[in-house]
Amino acid sequence: MELISKTIILTGASSGVGLELLNRLVTDNSVIALCRTPPAIDSERVTHIACDLADADSVAAAIAAIKRDHPGAIHGLINCGAVQFTPRFVDEDFDPASIATETAINFTSPIELIAGLLDQLAAAPEAFILNVNSGLGIVPKHESAIYCATKAGLDNFSRGLRAQLKGSNIRVQQAFLPLVDTPMTQGRGSGKLMPEHVSTAILWGIQNGTLDLDIGKVKLLRLINRISPALAHRIMQKGDG
Repeated sequence: MELISKTIILTGASSGVGLELLNRLVTDNSVIALCRTPPAIDSERVTHIACDLADADSVAAAIAAIKRDHPGAIHGLINCGAVQFTPRFVDEDFDPASIATETAINFTSPIELIAGLLDQLAAAPEAFILNVNSGLGIVPKHESAIYCATKAGLDNFSRGLRAQLKGSNIRVQQAFLPLVDTPMTQGRGSGKLMPEHVSTAILWGIQNGTLDLDIGKVKLLRLINRISPALAHRIMQKGDG
């Protein structure tokens, strides 16, 4: 798909990879940014709709606002918003209330947005859904069990939805990210990719129709996991990935 003169919905646009995607997309497209705070960009091509992805009512309100104010065809939906809480279940600072928040933002809200906007995606001659995933959805690490589970669930959902929409005008894609230098990963890990690099790769994947795009070290992780799942597991337990 050529990303020119398209209408695209983007979550997580206020920082990190989402903000980089927004900066690149608005050059030639109209973007509806769903995030709690307005993204730091001054462009008439950006429409901000305040949305808390952890709140189902807020997501439903955002969908209603899109249908009311932008009733035409939508060419793309990029689910980029995500959070990762690092305390383990056995840590004193683990908060059980965080389970619902992390699950809603990372897993439930993308599904709700897809369900609510599917008719407008179907109205476009060609459309895509891009779910931003993680290498931790392939092989989990010893921390962030909920995050890893939500990303694994997002992978299964994406592949199931892809099968359901086979033969339609809507392509279901995923981008599997390694550790990226964003506010979410501050103080964790090393060898991080820059958001600029990741956003370039994601947009390349969209334009070339790559269904499952492995970025950076994720390519090697998937290969190792295919050959020896036990080795991939040991590697991921050694540190942040």
